[in-house]
Amino acid sequence: MSSSSPSAVSVVSLPSLMAARRTVAQRDAYRRLRWRERLTSLWAPVLIVAAALFPYMTLIAYVPSTASWAQPVMKGLGLLMVTYYVVLWVRRGVRSAWFQARRAAREQLEESERALSRAQAKQALAAGTGELVAEQALKVEAASVRGDADVLHGEVKLLSALTERHLGAFRKESSVELLGGVAKLLLIALVFRTACVEPYRIPSGSMLPTLHIGDFVLINKFIYGVRVPFANVVPFVILRPPARGDVVVFNNPVDTSADYIKRVVGVPGDTVELFDGVVHLNGQPQARQLEDPEYVVHDLAEGTWMARREALYQEDLGGVSHAVLQTPTRTPRHEGPYVVPEGHVFVMGDNRDNSADSRHGLGVTGYGRTEFVPYGHIKGKALVMWLSVSHGGLLHGLFGGTGLRVDRFFEPVR
Repeated sequence: MSSSSPSAVSVVSLPSLMAARRTVAQRDAYRRLRWRERLTSLWAPVLIVAAALFPYMTLIAYVPSTASWAQPVMKGLGLLMVTYYVVLWVRRGVRSAWFQARRAAREQLEESERALSRAQAKQALAAGTGELVAEQALKVEAASVRGDADVLHGEVKLLSALTERHLGAFRKESSVELLGGVAKLLLIALVFRTACVEPYRIPSGSMLPTLHIGDFVLINKFIYGVRVPFANVVPFVILRPPARGDVVVFNNPVDTSADYIKRVVGVPGDTVELFDGVVHLNGQPQARQLEDPEYVVHDLAEGTWMARREALYQEDLGGVSHAVLQTPTRTPRHEGPYVVPEGHVFVMGDNRDNSADSRHGLGVTGYGRTEFVPYGHIKGKALVMWLSVSHGGLLHGLFGGTGLRVDRFFEPVR
């Protein structure tokens, strides 16, 4: 389909020129090539897990009882995808010459397509040039289908030389195009992290035994409303405000350079008191039951794992059941009352005697100074662990006690 008319040339792209020239057999071969490349991409197992993760997160968030069967299924899928990734990685090492040739082919096809588009945009495309480039591009495609690295290298060189000869003035990407592409990627990443999901690594033992040092959790960013970054405001609630029992990640309002993760204990209007570790909400003690008076937990001290014995309780906080720790040797004391102001929450760590939380100035203003967390500083609700590199687990003997905790993969945050 050749034309010397600039207006006609301007609407023809390299992919459409190639598509118009493929035979039925070539179309089928190209389709198989595309699927083979998708399935052998290192992104394939990552995208499969991501595609399954979103419905999984929704399911366990709104139907918690389904976690009993959904977590083992998700964990099995995750381990399968880890194996899949390793196999793909090894395969790339074995067939490195082919993958290098194919990457060079993709880059050259993209470069030829951009150069052709720029020439068309400036109406500077000579008659028949598009057809010449398309014919050589199809030869590159055919060599890709055959899987011969040497032949593919040769066809790519011919395509590069042809593009240089006819479109050399349009090969170089302008700084405006480059900046525009980078800006688009950054914008997409910013919108995703702001409005959807954000990962967070547990840095301390303040949430033991619920969350371990080295756990990686995913945060639901939209459940409370989309937070405006840096301004620390939530213009409107999407599903609901933070509730008692929620585990939330927040930007510390006292030290905005740090993000913390704690459990919401009091919501606006609540009066929170603790009598020897027992939480009282608005004068009502919250039930808790001793599970193990000598429960062993592991915490990091100057890079070394240290075992510590704590009393393990199962606490019911406004209908949300979760585990908490209390130091057995602590002196009985009364803490509070703390009256939660409007638009704020009162937070505590599940490791009650080892947590810099609202009772202790959020680790900044210190003991005796109460600090509440404004809604606008809450980044989101922790939903699920997607990875855990903590004490014990696979290969822990090689890394000073730190290993891959497969048993914690995709565990819901309760």
